[in-house]
Amino acid sequence: MNESVRKLAAEFIGVFFLVFIGTGAIAVDSSGQAGIGLLGVAFAFGLTLAIMVGVTAGVSGGHLNPAMTLGMLLTGNIDGKGAGSYIAAQLLGASAASLLLRNLVWMNPPSAASMGVTLPSAGVGLGSLIGLEIIMTFMLVFVVFAVAVDPNSLFRKMGNLLIGLTVTVCALFGGSLTGASLNPARSFGPALISGEWTLHWAYWLAPLAGGALASLLYSKIFLTENKS
Repeated sequence: MNESVRKLAAEFIGVFFLVFIGTGAIAVDSSGQAGIGLLGVAFAFGLTLAIMVGVTAGVSGGHLNPAMTLGMLLTGNIDGKGAGSYIAAQLLGASAASLLLRNLVWMNPPSAASMGVTLPSAGVGLGSLIGLEIIMTFMLVFVVFAVAVDPNSLFRKMGNLLIGLTVTVCALFGGSLTGASLNPARSFGPALISGEWTLHWAYWLAPLAGGALASLLYSKIFLTENKS
């Protein structure tokens, strides 16, 4: 199979399962049949990401997130054409997951919340939403660069686990505030299938900004220092 096709398939599959399992956990929790709560949802996202990064890293690099792909583009680890193709595959994977969840899991017409649409909680203003998503995505992309991109990392063999744990702790902190997206594709799938686009632009702007800042900072400061 063509190498480019393999990479795009890995990104599609990785994001598919991240959204399918993660937002599926939200659906199960919302149904009242299994009160897994915020902790359960956080681990569903974090453990799924750890697994899927682990199995796709050797094929596509395991981006599974447009914010991560943008960071790789800005630091010269992928070209513009490749980055655009990756993001398209990620969005398709997220959309397919949400579409299947709508038809396989939800027995009644689902609400935006039960579909995992990322929306701020009452009392969380636009500034707080954007600020929190920037900070949490910065942390995620910074960790990815530290454990998976940096050739001198001491944690490369367990990088996927640390990446998954980062998503878990961010979800525990920010899940009840902003939905803890950290990933425009994760927000896009549920929004597309539910038709709920309220503040969706913010869930692109903030993660992309956080990812760009983290990747450039790590590349300019830490990778430069390692090379000297």
